[in-house]
Amino acid sequence: MDDLRDKYLRQIGDAADEAALEQVRLAAVGKKGEVALKMRELGKMTPEERQVAGPALNALKTEINSALAARKVALEDAALDARLREEWLDVTLPTRARRPGSIHPISQVTEEVTAIFADMGFSVAEGPQIETDWYNFDALNIPGHHPARAEMDTFYMARAEGDNRPPHVLRTHTSPVQIKAMEAQGAPLRAICPGRVYRADYDQTHTPMFNQVEGIAIDRDISMANLKWCLEEFCRAFFEVDEIELRFRASHFPFTEPSAEVDIRCSWEGGTLKLGEGDDWLEILGSGMIHPKVLAAGGIDASEWQGFAFGMGIDRIAMLKYGIPDLRAFFDSDLRWLRHYGFSALQAPTRHAG
Repeated sequence: MDDLRDKYLRQIGDAADEAALEQVRLAAVGKKGEVALKMRELGKMTPEERQVAGPALNALKTEINSALAARKVALEDAALDARLREEWLDVTLPTRARRPGSIHPISQVTEEVTAIFADMGFSVAEGPQIETDWYNFDALNIPGHHPARAEMDTFYMARAEGDNRPPHVLRTHTSPVQIKAMEAQGAPLRAICPGRVYRADYDQTHTPMFNQVEGIAIDRDISMANLKWCLEEFCRAFFEVDEIELRFRASHFPFTEPSAEVDIRCSWEGGTLKLGEGDDWLEILGSGMIHPKVLAAGGIDASEWQGFAFGMGIDRIAMLKYGIPDLRAFFDSDLRWLRHYGFSALQAPTRHAG
């Protein structure tokens, strides 16, 4: 035993690399190694001899394996040190010039919208992107037969068999955040709700996931006149055009009454969009006075309080302001596109509403 121990411990210590160490391992404790052959001889021994030789062989095998493991770690450390010396790099040397990162237009426009409405006294409310159908539809006075609740328009979350809980959806608008803001803060209230929303649609001006901002204002004497002023001031500040003209067209939304689509005067002369001039009109958002049933769903007495609400697509107003032709490009992760339409990290949002 002592001869085997001395022999293999010496060979382990002399192994110059991992390949040589593996050869020693195979010769010592491999399936056909000397220690393994010695263990096979235990069956030919008497019980008394096995009681002495068995523990000694096991101890020898353990000692050799420990020496092998320690030597392997030492060789790996030595190889790493040699590699670090060979691949040494002076990190104090100047690096190659790199282009700074860009802020995505959606992030920039969200900040612009938030800054403008903050000047008007609106806070920012946020909520989850997965909602119950009660918050997404019922609380907003959207009936069960409404087309928006069909699976061809809305992404419903899968439910396990026997799950009787209310169905959940990927929110189709940020209006559920308005309900939760009413529940949490009551009236009076002024807030905008920016965030991602989801609808089953995909073309040049629609994507399954897009960004939206909705606003809500509740007080005792709010009217459509206040809504009109608020939207005109926003458009004037956001598009940086003093002569803005909006047109309100009667429409129908389940959550507002009366409801109005809002168009902005524009010109397409020469194929270039110019806002605030011309004889054309471009729809930019929907709005109206909050339906009494929606106020009630948010825990607010409709006989005492009233308010207005509006909603617009952040992606779409970004396209209008910065001349981006295709909505789908927002989500293509094309660095060339982002370098062209992106913003400097230090570039401040456009001027706020005065």
